[in-house]
Amino acid sequence: MPSILAYQSSEVDWCESNFQYSQLVAEFYNTFSNISFLIFGPLMMFLMHPYTQKRSRYIHGTFVLFTIIGLFSMYFHMTLSFLGQLLDEIAILWLLASSYSIWMPRCYFPSFLARNRSHFTCLVIVTTMISTFLSFLKPTVNAYALNSIAIHILYIVYREYRKSSNKELRHLIEVSVVLWACAVTSWISDRFLCGFWQRIHFFYLHSIWHVLISITFPYGLVTMALVDASYEMPGQTLKVRYWPRDTWPMGLPYVEVQGDDKSC
Repeated sequence: MPSILAYQSSEVDWCESNFQYSQLVAEFYNTFSNISFLIFGPLMMFLMHPYTQKRSRYIHGTFVLFTIIGLFSMYFHMTLSFLGQLLDEIAILWLLASSYSIWMPRCYFPSFLARNRSHFTCLVIVTTMISTFLSFLKPTVNAYALNSIAIHILYIVYREYRKSSNKELRHLIEVSVVLWACAVTSWISDRFLCGFWQRIHFFYLHSIWHVLISITFPYGLVTMALVDASYEMPGQTLKVRYWPRDTWPMGLPYVEVQGDDKSC
């Protein structure tokens, strides 16, 4: 039995040709497309710092996990090792868990928790710990299980979209869903239509997935911050800004916290 650290010890192998450019890097484009995670994670931590001071400093943990996902994904695609696969997927699992714990609106909590966020957080942590253990038993289904969580997130976003009159929030939801749909389409196409892409010598769909999903994260995060503010920050107004400039047609969204003197 090969070591879990060994090159190509994982059962997962993406469509890109292995060791095409280097004997040390199994999938060249899939490896280095993760640089976007290493850029956006620290940048979002800096841009969102005023918000995290008002809402919760635990939010910094989500940015750290996002950056770690990029590092673990680079390691996995460089080696195609079983350990790299597990580290990547477990980091994604804990990022989702931390996001649920912080931003899940109380109205969506299970009724037996009586809308208590600390109890909900404990439930999420216990569930995530169990899921972390189970991920070692069936590693090949981890990616599908993680992607399926998006269905619940989309359900929440859809409900908030229908009842909201906030143009900024509706725009963010629309952009987030389009980016997510394009990212998932790239992931699925690379996974299940590899023969076709190899015939036309196009091996870059999984690396495109990395770039698209790394852009989707800031949009989704700011979307949930706006949704959350109506429940957890009723005395504050969040203004959406874009880095590097608000006037540019494309940018990285973040929120600016403004005081609100209106009575609640």
